Amino acid sequence: MSDARGPAPDRLDAATLGVAALGERATLVQFSTAFCQPCRATRAVLADVAALVPGVLHVEVDAESRLALVRALDVRATPTTLVLDASGGVVVRAAGAPRRPEVIAALGAAIGG
Repeated sequence: MSDARGPAPDRLDAATLGVAALGERATLVQFSTAFCQPCRATRAVLADVAALVPGVLHVEVDAESRLALVRALDVRATPTTLVLDASGGVVVRAAGAPRRPEVIAALGAAIGG
């Protein structure tokens, strides 16, 4: 069965995410909802890692208020995390609350080292 929306984009830009600029080295994009309990833990982990690694930005997107983006990216659950490289390419996509070592490994793939 094909998806009428087509494939999810493999690259995002700052304007699409509603931020001034992407992270210099990588961007951690988190899709959340207000009553999502695992989203709180995800926010803490991603913010912590972003603060630890220079040039990494954490962007939280409210899935309920950004339904067009959620649909375009085929986000089916919250939290969903996208790891973008410096040019906005989607390097890693994961649903559920990530653990810190998983986020650091995904950043390694996005940063290239």
